[in-house]
Amino acid sequence: MTTARSTPDGTGTGTGTGPGHDPKTVRKVMTASAIGHFVEWYDFAVYAYAAPVIATLFFPDAHTFVALLSTFAVYAVGFVMRPIGAFFLGSLGDRIGRKKVLAGVILMMGCATTGIGLLPTYAHIGVLAPVLLVVLRLAQGFSAAGETIGSNSFVAEHAPPKRRGFAVGMVYTWSNLPPVLAALLVYFLTGAMSSGAYESWGWRVPFLLGAPLAVVGLYIRTRVDESPAFAAVKEAKRVSPAPIRTVWREHRKEMVVCFAVAAVASLGYYSLTGYFFTYLTVTIGMGESAALLSNGVALTLTFLTVPLAAALSDRIGRRRGLLLAAALNALVAVPAYLLAGQANLTSAIISQGLLAFSLGMFFGPAGAAFVELFPAHTRYSGASVSYNLAFTLFGGTAPLLSIFLIEQTGSTIAPAWYVVAVSITSLIVIARMPETGGRSMLPET
Repeated sequence: MTTARSTPDGTGTGTGTGPGHDPKTVRKVMTASAIGHFVEWYDFAVYAYAAPVIATLFFPDAHTFVALLSTFAVYAVGFVMRPIGAFFLGSLGDRIGRKKVLAGVILMMGCATTGIGLLPTYAHIGVLAPVLLVVLRLAQGFSAAGETIGSNSFVAEHAPPKRRGFAVGMVYTWSNLPPVLAALLVYFLTGAMSSGAYESWGWRVPFLLGAPLAVVGLYIRTRVDESPAFAAVKEAKRVSPAPIRTVWREHRKEMVVCFAVAAVASLGYYSLTGYFFTYLTVTIGMGESAALLSNGVALTLTFLTVPLAAALSDRIGRRRGLLLAAALNALVAVPAYLLAGQANLTSAIISQGLLAFSLGMFFGPAGAAFVELFPAHTRYSGASVSYNLAFTLFGGTAPLLSIFLIEQTGSTIAPAWYVVAVSITSLIVIARMPETGGRSMLPET
C-alpha cells in the first residue's frame, strides 16, 4: 500500500493526497469556509447588540443592572457548551472528516439562530422564555465549538505552505464582519422605526436573517472536497479511535500553547464585539447610534488587518508575529479605555480602533498557528479542545466579568487591566512556543 509522504515544500505525494495545490480548489474551499465562518459568528454578534432590549423583554422585573447582568449571563451560557462541543465535534472531525462536521455545525447554528428570532418573551410565556433562551444559546455554543478550528484546519490542509497563513487569515477574518453587519442592521432598524416597534418585533429581524444565510452556507459546504490531510490519514490507516486521549497523551504542551494564544484572541474579540457597545452606552453614557457606528468602524479595521498580519506571518513566522501582537495588545488596552471615557464619536472610534488593530495583528498569525501545532490525525481534537476551553473561560465571560469588575472597583478602566494581565501571561507562554510556519499538514510516515 502506498502511503502519503511529506515533501520538502509540504505539499505531499501519494494517492489521495492531492499533490500540488490547485488554485481553484483552494479558492473554493476558502469561500465555503469563509461563508460558514460568517454565519456561525453572526448570531453571537446579533445577541450582543440586542442585549439591552433582550434584558427588558426576558428579565422585565429585574433592576437594570441585574437584568443586563442576567442577559450577559445567558450570553456566557452559550460558551458552557463549547468545551463539550469541542470534545464531541473535534473527535468526530478527526474520525469522519472535516467536511461532514462543518456541514452539521452550520445547520445547527442556523436553526438555533432562527429559534431565538421566533421565541416568545416573558410577557407571553413567563419564566419559560428565559429558559428557552438558555436552551437555544446552549445549542449555539455546542455548534460554534466545531466551527473555527474546523474551518481553519480545512483551509490550512488545502493551502500551499508558503501562503497558508494568508489563506487561513482570509477565512479567519470573516468572524469580524458579522458584528459589522449586526451593528448596521441594528443601527438601521432603531433609526427606521419607533422604540416601541423595535422592542415589539424589530429586534427579531437580524436573528431571522440567520436562516437564509445558513442555507447558503450549507449548500456551499456540501460542494467541496474533503481535505487532502484527512484523506491521507484515512489512506495510511492512521485514524485514531480516540483522538482526544491520543492528543492529551502526546501533545499536552501544544495544547497549553494553543490555550494561551486563544485566551488573548477570545478576550480581545468578545470584549470588542460582545461588550464594548454596552460599555459605551450603559457605562459611559454615549448614544446608541454613535456606539454602533464606532464599533462597526473598528471591526472593519480588524477585518482588513487580519489578512495583512497573516501574510506577514508567512514571512516572519507565527511565533514572532504573535509575540509582537500580544505585546501591542497589552500596551494599548488602558489608553484605549481611557479614550473611550471621553464619550464622543471621535474618541470612541480611535479607542476601539486601537483595540481592533492590535486584535487584527494577533488574529493574523493565530489562525494558522492553532492548527499547525498538531499532527493531522489529532489536529481537529487538540486545537478544538484547547481553543474552546480558552474561549469559554476568557471570551464567554468577557462581558460579564467586565461589568462585574467595574461594579466592584468603581473604575471604568478596570476591564483594561484585565486585558493587560491576560496578554502578558500569554506572551510568556508564546515565547516558549516552537515555530510552526511551513510545517507539513500531512501525516508523518
